Amino acid sequence: MSAGNGAKSVLRRLVNASTVERILISFAALFMAVVVGAVIVLVSGRVATCQTAATTLFGLGFCYDPIEVYLVLFNGALGGPFLLDAPGLFNPNWNPLNFGFALTLKETTLLIFTGLSVAVAFRAGLFNIGTQGQLILGALATALFAFFVAPFLPAGILGGLILIPLAILVGALVGGLYGAIPGALKAYADANEVITTIMLNFIAAQVAFVLVSEFFRNPDSQVVETTPLPDWGTLLPVAFPKGGDFSLLALAFGLGLVVAVWYLLEQTSFGYDLRTSGEQPEAAEYGGVDAKRTTVTSMFLSGALGGIGGAIWVLMVMGKWQAGVPSLGFDGITVTILAGNNPFGIIPAALLFGTLKSGSLAVQFGTGVPKQLVGVLRGLIILFVAMPEFFRMIGSSINLETDDDAVATDGGRSLLGGDDE
Repeated sequence: MSAGNGAKSVLRRLVNASTVERILISFAALFMAVVVGAVIVLVSGRVATCQTAATTLFGLGFCYDPIEVYLVLFNGALGGPFLLDAPGLFNPNWNPLNFGFALTLKETTLLIFTGLSVAVAFRAGLFNIGTQGQLILGALATALFAFFVAPFLPAGILGGLILIPLAILVGALVGGLYGAIPGALKAYADANEVITTIMLNFIAAQVAFVLVSEFFRNPDSQVVETTPLPDWGTLLPVAFPKGGDFSLLALAFGLGLVVAVWYLLEQTSFGYDLRTSGEQPEAAEYGGVDAKRTTVTSMFLSGALGGIGGAIWVLMVMGKWQAGVPSLGFDGITVTILAGNNPFGIIPAALLFGTLKSGSLAVQFGTGVPKQLVGVLRGLIILFVAMPEFFRMIGSSINLETDDDAVATDGGRSLLGGDDE
């Protein structure tokens, strides 16, 4: 068997893997990432200079202890469930309602929205790299709408019940319209959506910056930001009163959207048209699907989900729009690949990514490991877990029929010198 056929055989196995097998592969990849990361930490600790070795192995001293690094990472992300002085032992005094766990859930919540945004486009066969721009403009629209409408509403819970849903809806609408632009360019001008969405990211960031700095800037701040919203107009923490900028209401909303997007994609005629257009565009058009309209609608929906992510960032985290929006849209691409474009898979993928992001901060401040090495560990875990799904996506989009399969299909006639006729 040739190397090419061997590669196709592996890809076919990944494509046909069951849900249980894919989960086992992900855990195996995670374990391998941890092992490789531990080796890198040890090697780095050996070449680094320190007064006291953090650990000793084989009679050699190492400046960094990989077990301590991983314990600090997960302790920081989950709020201290493990005892550092007794590795592997559960902390009986652990209380999950703390700042560290709230920070992890905050990142998870935001990544659910951006992950869904990218997933919808991917399922339609479109590469929406512009979720970041759609998120930025959705966030700005949310902040400005809430700021100008708040004075006309009663302060308190009643005002919040009116203002917050409307502000999220505005963010979704603006994000959706911005996402529809590359969709229309793709449908009617055959413009490559990868190029257009990337360029529109830069346009969105600069337009938002100019609008705020020149027209809507908070006069009491030296930072380029809008005026803060009233507390009753934001998503305040309920179970995490000590901080973390996390709201259970936002997480519940995100989980509800996961179910809604799954239902839309899997149980509706529109979802069928969208998936068919992405998987078999020729068959979809033959079956009467309006490919151009589906492309624009899919990108609008994808952009709307990105805009909702921006709205939640404003209403839950910042309470205003501020320059320097985090790269949540780009992180959403990684989350989607980790999830294999499955809406339900986005939940654990976002949780893993959120854990790594929040735990990395604890490693930087709680150990002597440089932040560059922490970034390597985080990247390794993401890379190892994502690659099986990445290759599975590749395998789903190419012809995996081997030469042997072709011979079997034509009855071996090619080996006999042509057709019998």
